[in-house]
Amino acid sequence: MFYVLGPDGPIYRGGPAPLGQIAPVRRVQRPQALRTRSEDAPAPPYVPLSSEPTALPLPTQNALDAYAATEKGPVLERQPLEWVRDVMTTGALTVPAEMRVNDAWQILAEHRVAQAPVLNARGQVIGLLLRADMAPLDLLPTPGAVQAAIDLAKRPVHEVMISPVPAVAADTALRRLAGVLLDTGLPGLPVTDEWGHLVGFVSRTDILRAVAADPPLDLWS
Repeated sequence: MFYVLGPDGPIYRGGPAPLGQIAPVRRVQRPQALRTRSEDAPAPPYVPLSSEPTALPLPTQNALDAYAATEKGPVLERQPLEWVRDVMTTGALTVPAEMRVNDAWQILAEHRVAQAPVLNARGQVIGLLLRADMAPLDLLPTPGAVQAAIDLAKRPVHEVMISPVPAVAADTALRRLAGVLLDTGLPGLPVTDEWGHLVGFVSRTDILRAVAADPPLDLWS
């Protein structure tokens, strides 16, 4: 189940197919990473790492292996990953709609996240804030753009957030979620109930982490 949420409340409830028609969401333009050195500057010298492992005495190696196995604990039965709730992050970082852009940037930077759901005074999702939208490349502090960057930093979050924003229910199939992420270009979606109350957040990273970790590739079983 998917939803479309905006400042005036839920707009849509249903499958993923009509999302683009009901609430078109622009594809996210990812900014280029800023270069930290000139292209003409020489690259740092390559220092090959030694490929020869240091051999340990057999009793020592056996003891280390046994200790590592103990740390891992009991081996749990592999379970297939099928639903959004299997990979979503609970306790997701959120920001209020009236917060200043500069303050929201600091919070997202401190928590090392690239996006956060925006909540209204009733705790309902009304938008999605992206760090990339708070610092567009054409407003970087260069001559003539400093004042524009300052003005942007003073604006409230609700003026720069993506809204209305698609959201997804926790019991939605991951395949459907993946399709919506590809169609919208968004890095993730808020996970909510039908009234827009936040349950968690699911990102592309969450899906990739689930595929890379154990159980591997059971996502598609």
